[in-house]
Amino acid sequence: MFEALREGLSEEMERDPKVCVIGEDVGDYGGSYKVTKGFSEKFGSWRVLDTPIAENSFTGMAIGSAMTGLRPVVEGMNMGFLLLAYNQIANNCGMLHYTSGGQFTIPIVIRGPGGVGRQLGAEHSQRLESYFQSVPGLQMVACSTPYNAKGLMKAAIRCENPVILYEHVLLYNLKEKIPDEEYVCCLEEAEMVRPGTEITILTYSRMRYHVTQAAKTLVDRGYDPEIIDIRSLKPFDMYTIGESVRKTHRVLIVEECMRTGGIGASLRSAIMESFWDELDGPIGCLSSQDVPTPYSGPLEELTVVQPHQIVTAVENLCGKK
Repeated sequence: MFEALREGLSEEMERDPKVCVIGEDVGDYGGSYKVTKGFSEKFGSWRVLDTPIAENSFTGMAIGSAMTGLRPVVEGMNMGFLLLAYNQIANNCGMLHYTSGGQFTIPIVIRGPGGVGRQLGAEHSQRLESYFQSVPGLQMVACSTPYNAKGLMKAAIRCENPVILYEHVLLYNLKEKIPDEEYVCCLEEAEMVRPGTEITILTYSRMRYHVTQAAKTLVDRGYDPEIIDIRSLKPFDMYTIGESVRKTHRVLIVEECMRTGGIGASLRSAIMESFWDELDGPIGCLSSQDVPTPYSGPLEELTVVQPHQIVTAVENLCGKK
């Protein structure tokens, strides 16, 4: 997947000389997960700008460059570090188009690794989607496969809105054959992973794979789950979600985000508001525990939703067979 991200970013930099990359170790080192490997030699140090360890400064600088005509891609070495730039992202990046009366657009992409890795500790296991979902003016997408990673990267760079692209630290080594010809994914569109008839399971990022693993057990037990990777965390693709809910009448949300104030809470609220009459039961939501992610491997695993919990939740919502 890291190569797909690199390919998408490289193609956009070749296509548009206004696209540039800003971040820590993005130049000669090639990025912490090698997404910008070779870019410094290919595009030069003006377009691949190594910065000091100062997220608030280089994010603010990138926003300023977007206001004046560039299309910067900001890499957070770890997404948790971007909390240092929360003011710049929230008060400037998200709002300047509105507060300037439309005089400025902010075509910026903010991307990098996040999520619960393997014993990376609490500060390196952040899920920032819950922090940024309430900021007006931001779009948020989460890639989950090499195919959509490249397509979403290209779409985010071409978008006139500020886009946060979430990449899960444990998905970088996923392998998949992707087309040789150019393609772009829609930023506001969910992906149907598995059609089904009994229950709609909504998920994104790494949890897509926990859900598909659980689905094998569920199918063996006679269930027919529909799996949707929502991909767009803001705004939600309510058309695709609604079509599924009208078909299955039951919903389970599976996320790695925190339970309190997470994406799942917002999604559950949106579904109840729009499709209440279509539901035959309560909406289930499986989220990470509201605790700092432990360094201990066994404890870390306990804080994150596991496939067996998904199986149990579906059985409880649909009734055991």
